[in-house]
This record gives sequence, structure tokens and C-alpha cells, in this order.
Amino acid sequence: MLTIGDKLPSFDLKGVKSNDIKDAFFKVTESTAAGNWQVLFFYPKDFTFVCPTELVALNNVHEDFLNRNTTVYGISTDSEFVHLEWRKSNPELSGLKYALLSDIKRELSSSLGVLHGVEGVCLRATFIIDPELVIRHVSVNDLPVGRSPEETLRIIDALQTKELTPCNWRKGEKVIKI
Repeated sequence: MLTIGDKLPSFDLKGVKSNDIKDAFFKVTESTAAGNWQVLFFYPKDFTFVCPTELVALNNVHEDFLNRNTTVYGISTDSEFVHLEWRKSNPELSGLKYALLSDIKRELSSSLGVLHGVEGVCLRATFIIDPELVIRHVSVNDLPVGRSPEETLRIIDALQTKELTPCNWRKGEKVIKI
């Protein structure tokens, strides 16, 4: 698995950004959000049970990510057409403000090392990437365990301070000075 300090590998994936097939699809590479922080949010499958709770929770705080100059991508091994149908069929997902990316050939998930060894789907992995495309945070949950977007935001805040931050630190609190 790639980890802290490693460079984000090159990728070229199809993204879904709307529910209208006329303009739903677009190309996304590692450089699409150049100059921004990025959150790559891997999840196992569309049309499942835990995954939509995570996607909705991320969507609910999407503006908070934008306020931190951070682009969010949800990624699974489903095709872009499956992503589109899932968005259209689920009222909670129809208004997603961030793109879902298709890693159907498993190239990015393989290069990052986040494929489940038995199921062959993505683990619940979260990568925070800095504007220079360096991995600054990695967390991976087992398939049945959902994540907290608020914790991802807290980690981005801490990373963006470039300071020492104590346990449970929140933006605006004192940092550690040596």
C-alpha cells in the first residue's frame, strides 16, 4: 500500500458529475484538481448499504471541503454507467456535489493497494493528497465499517496548519509550540 510521503500515482478515470447522460461523464486525472488538496474516498460497491451513508455524509459537509480548497472524489470499481444509475435511482444521492469515479480496471485501487484480497472490491480507504500530489494521510476501514467525514475535515485542518497539533485538536485551537 502506498503511504505518507508517497507521490499519488498517475491515473485516468471516468467521472460522473450529474444525473443527465448528456453531460454526466468527464475525464479525471491526478492533475484535474491541480493546486487543490484532494480526498480520494474509496468505497466497495454502488447499490449497497453502508456506502450510501458515507456518500450522503460527505455530501452534507461538501461546502466545508470546498472552504479548505479540497476536491473530493468518491471511487469504486463500478462502471461510470452504474454510478449514474445509482445516483438517479437513489434520492439521497441524486444531488451529490462531488464526482464519483470509476476504477473499473482496478488500476488506481491496485496501485494504491486498497483492493480487498477476497472480495476484489475497494476497501473503505481515504487518502488525503496535498497540492503537490503527495499523500499526507491514509486510513483504511474493513468493509462493514463506515467512516467519519468530520474526522477527515479535522485532519485536513491539522495538515494545513503545518504545525504540531495535539490529540483531538480542532481548527482554531492552540497548536504545540516547541
